Amino acid sequence: MLFSSNPFLFFFLPIVLLLYYGVFKPFFKGFTARNVFLLIASLFFYGWGEEVFVFVLMGSILANYVFGLLVDKYRENKPVAKFVIFLTCVVNLTVIFIGKYLMFTLNNVNALFKTGFPVPEIALPIGISFFTFQALSYVIDVYRKDGKVQKNPLNVGLYIVFFPQLIAGPIVRYETVAEQINYREENLEDFSKGVCRFIVGLAKKVIISNNMAIVADTVFGAESPAMATAWLGALAYMFQIYFDFSGYSDMAMGLGPMFGFHFKENFDYPYISTSVTEFWRRWHISLGTWFRDYVYFPMGGSRVESKFRLIFNLFVVWFLTGVWHGANWTFIVWGIYYFVLLVIEKLFLLNYIKTISEKPIYMRALSHIVTLFAVIMGWVVFRAENLSAFGTYTVSMFANPVLTDDMFWGYFTDKAVIFVFAILFSMPVAPMANRIFAKNLALKKIQGFVYPFVVFALFLVSAAYIVKGSYNPFIYFNF
Repeated sequence: MLFSSNPFLFFFLPIVLLLYYGVFKPFFKGFTARNVFLLIASLFFYGWGEEVFVFVLMGSILANYVFGLLVDKYRENKPVAKFVIFLTCVVNLTVIFIGKYLMFTLNNVNALFKTGFPVPEIALPIGISFFTFQALSYVIDVYRKDGKVQKNPLNVGLYIVFFPQLIAGPIVRYETVAEQINYREENLEDFSKGVCRFIVGLAKKVIISNNMAIVADTVFGAESPAMATAWLGALAYMFQIYFDFSGYSDMAMGLGPMFGFHFKENFDYPYISTSVTEFWRRWHISLGTWFRDYVYFPMGGSRVESKFRLIFNLFVVWFLTGVWHGANWTFIVWGIYYFVLLVIEKLFLLNYIKTISEKPIYMRALSHIVTLFAVIMGWVVFRAENLSAFGTYTVSMFANPVLTDDMFWGYFTDKAVIFVFAILFSMPVAPMANRIFAKNLALKKIQGFVYPFVVFALFLVSAAYIVKGSYNPFIYFNF
């Protein structure tokens, strides 16, 4: 079930809110009944389009609940506790491997070794990487004493499957919501802020991302687009994936407070970055934090004795980051591409990056342009169907003698306003405006009066797109 769909917007969410605040909050003391209701609602939400895989999800809850109890019981017995952690990783990663990588692995083994292993047709369970990483986070955090073990399996289930962040993140660390499960505050101010945040995310997804998707899909599907058209398609995909994923994260960040939950931010205007290192501090923050805390730091991070070990640690993290995104060589190449860029920055440009804010404005602007170019090329390989398609598309970007074509001028004129909005709102315009308004009482009053009407207008426009059945995919559902 998509957040930006008729069933969710006009049936599921209103009914869940009505029952939560109209029945379970006033008539049941404590959070037990409310948590059980949210768990059932979340399983229904996932099972709406994943009737079979909802049982995989329930199996993940049960297995990791047991692993959490075991690691808590034997924490002081290090060999046993470490074996439980090892078993937790094996079970969870095996689930991901079977659901996501088994077909890819067998196809490549057959092609490489000329074998004939049968390749089963396995549908990808939506959000499997997200909920599996959350489950791993729970058990590991219990082992590290970053959160108390949950003796109630229903609470573990709610942490793993809570519908706002279940299928496309953000990846919520157990320690972030451990206390909120049974001790959270629900109030009108948080609820209203959550509604506004949800609508802003919905507009980012439906109005900007979906329109950018039309351009990107058409251009990337063309046989040999003109040079300008290929660049337009690359830019469109850059904005599509940002407003798709950050829009979903905004919707999740908005839904959480409606039920008293608060998650950490997942995006911080990544396209204003002046280095690749900064870009990855701002993009998909929850995933970067997860790999940092559970892979990079345990291997020694950057505090290692040799540069070779540092390079090895970065390679492992970025290889796994590429693999996490999907069973395709393009994702692996994409991960290695960022590994190479980050090694260059850490070994040769670290002092420059640390002092970039002190550099003249033209140096910062040049660094920004170079970073955006690197990011765009990364998105091209990320978007390509395969490595051959990436090569062909890159030729169109840099070596096609035809500069423009009808496709370019058609989309350039038809989507010009959307491109302007995409550029504008990929920058921190709203925070800057809020700071300006906060300094002027008259402007602040005007903002307080106008803002609800703007949000309501965004909802009406977004709802109109949804009702008429506009193009509406979610990229990160595939991960």
